[in-house]
Amino acid sequence: MKKMGITTAVITGAVLALSGPVLGGEKGGKKHDEVKEKFEMAGAAKITLDQAVKAASEKVPGQVIEAELEKKHETTVWEVEILTAERKIIEVHVDAGSGAVIDTEEKSGEKKKEHKKDRK
Repeated sequence: MKKMGITTAVITGAVLALSGPVLGGEKGGKKHDEVKEKFEMAGAAKITLDQAVKAASEKVPGQVIEAELEKKHETTVWEVEILTAERKIIEVHVDAGSGAVIDTEEKSGEKKKEHKKDRK
C-alpha cells in the first residue's frame, strides 16, 4: 500500500512537471503577441524616437523621463512623458507617422490641453 502511494506521488509530480511548460505556454504566447505588435508599430513609425522627443520637448518644456511607442485610437503614437518645472508629469502624444503633436495631458489622466493637427 505504501509503495502504491509513492508511485502515485511520483506520477502526479511527473505530470505536473511536464504540464508546466504547456500551461505556461499561454503566457509565452501573450508575450510573443506583444513583441509582434511592437515590431508592427515600429514598422509603421516614420519618425524616430529622437524626433518624437524633440517635437514633444518643443511643445512642453521640461525633462523627458520616459518615451514609448503605443497605439492610441488605432493610431501609432510616441508617448513622451515630461516632468515640467511645476513638477507635473505631462504626456505628449506624437503621431509616429507625421511627427505632429496630437495632444498633451497630465499624467493623472485628466486632459490638460488638446491640440489636434491635420494629418498629412
